[in-house]
Amino acid sequence: MYFIYNILAVILVILVLPVFVVRFVREKGIAERVKQSFGVLPAETLAKVAGKEAIWVHAASVGEIVAASPIVKEIRRELPGIPVVVSVVTVSGYAMAKRIIPEADGIIFFPLDLPVLSYSVVAKIRPQAFLMVETEMWPNFLKAIRKFNIPAMMVNGRISDKSVNRYIYFGRVLSDMLDTVVTFCMQSNIDAQYITRLGADPARVVVTGNTKFDQSYTELSLEDKTQLLSSLGLGSADQILVAGSTHRGEEELLFPAFNEVRAQFPHTQFIVAPREPLRADELVELAAKYNFIAVRRTKMPGKLAGNPDMIIVDTIGELGKIYGLGDIVYVGGSLIPHGGHNILEPAAHGKPILVGPHMFNFKETYALFSERGVCLTVRDSAGLAEAMLKLLHNPAQRQAIGQEALVIINENRGASHKSALYLKEILQQKKVLINRQQ
Repeated sequence: MYFIYNILAVILVILVLPVFVVRFVREKGIAERVKQSFGVLPAETLAKVAGKEAIWVHAASVGEIVAASPIVKEIRRELPGIPVVVSVVTVSGYAMAKRIIPEADGIIFFPLDLPVLSYSVVAKIRPQAFLMVETEMWPNFLKAIRKFNIPAMMVNGRISDKSVNRYIYFGRVLSDMLDTVVTFCMQSNIDAQYITRLGADPARVVVTGNTKFDQSYTELSLEDKTQLLSSLGLGSADQILVAGSTHRGEEELLFPAFNEVRAQFPHTQFIVAPREPLRADELVELAAKYNFIAVRRTKMPGKLAGNPDMIIVDTIGELGKIYGLGDIVYVGGSLIPHGGHNILEPAAHGKPILVGPHMFNFKETYALFSERGVCLTVRDSAGLAEAMLKLLHNPAQRQAIGQEALVIINENRGASHKSALYLKEILQQKKVLINRQQ
């Protein structure tokens, strides 16, 4: 099975190389990503973590980095003095990690999952433990981890319905990967059941909760809020509506609803953050078709021809704080069948949250907030307009929803601390084993 996997991996790498060539032109950071993906890591980073018994935390992209951030903070508290290296797969994840995990001693791109390459990178860094965020299991990398007797741990573990069905086809490779993981810290009972169904030893599976409840990088002081409003030119806005992590095909549903809001609340300002920042120019043009004057975030502050009534966020790592400016927040990927996105960031600011019906990637948190009236589901553009107008006409209801959101957040904190304690226990057991062998 490993042979088939590796043949397919090599073919895939060859096929995507032309894509990377195109992205060299359009996207900053791609060259560095490719270089590091092939095992060429920065000398200054290696000097800080290589051979120093670092803790290696792997988070694929932006969402996983958000989950990893509080875990790294707790590792620092529980295991002071031990270096921490964070790896990512995407350029956006790298930028996010640089922004919200200053505690890391090094941030690198994860190596391509090819046999010799994985072994080489693990040999260079020689961490004393490897933590994968959510379900970042890579066969060749975990095989290399086993060869060096490095304990692996899954943190903030999450298994989707699709993943359960997909992993079954991995056969022996899946068994090897699961046997490599010493402890599975899962988000929920459902996730724990799924990972056990795949073959994980139930004795190694624990439910610690969702570490995204512990995030603090989005915190916004009154001074921070004032500065952010000023930088966005929104100091005099009557109401602000934020739509975050939107996808192509979704804005065509959002903008008509925004027009209905503007008809009753003409001084409302809108902020739209597409999931892919490279779509910013596309959205500026689309907004104009709906009679909105839109401007990219990276062009503010600055002198503009007229006051924009919509800001398109084309930065990475800023949305978490921008949610704190909104009177109402819509979280994207949900009016289209993408599966939704993280609703915990706006909830942490005490905001009423609107989503579409497609939240299957976040079933647990969606159910929790929906049942308590914090996350409201709309079916279409008309429903979105109706829900926004109802909330704007009722400030007391918005405040009550926001307070309940904060209560839920506080009730569910602590997953990161639990994960750090399990890591501490694993390292203590490893130390005892080494002493016995000596």
